[in-house]
Amino acid sequence: MSTEALDGHGRGHAGASPSGRGAHGGHASPRTYWTIGGILTVITAVEVAIFYIPAMAPVLAPVLLILSATKFLLVVMFFMHLKFDSPIFSGVFLAGMVLASFMTVALIILFQVLPNHQIMG
Repeated sequence: MSTEALDGHGRGHAGASPSGRGAHGGHASPRTYWTIGGILTVITAVEVAIFYIPAMAPVLAPVLLILSATKFLLVVMFFMHLKFDSPIFSGVFLAGMVLASFMTVALIILFQVLPNHQIMG
């Protein structure tokens, strides 16, 4: 018995298993994509709702940044198929996201937090 799965055109994928993931060329099933799409929709609805809650004003920016980063990771991992690619690609995307996050926080501190502090002297 062969461990090669056939795609819709009768061609085999080397190393693919007959399970749902291998049958799609190493990618997630359509059900997984719909689930991730639903999760992204819920996160977006939470972002919009949080924006209109006055009590959330003090923590609005950090919460929205965390939710946006979560959506970014889900899109990159599943819709860009990064979850099913080489770990090197994941490292490149993760490094870029970490760098962008640090730069964003540094700029917020530099231009929003520090100018508001009076230098005693």
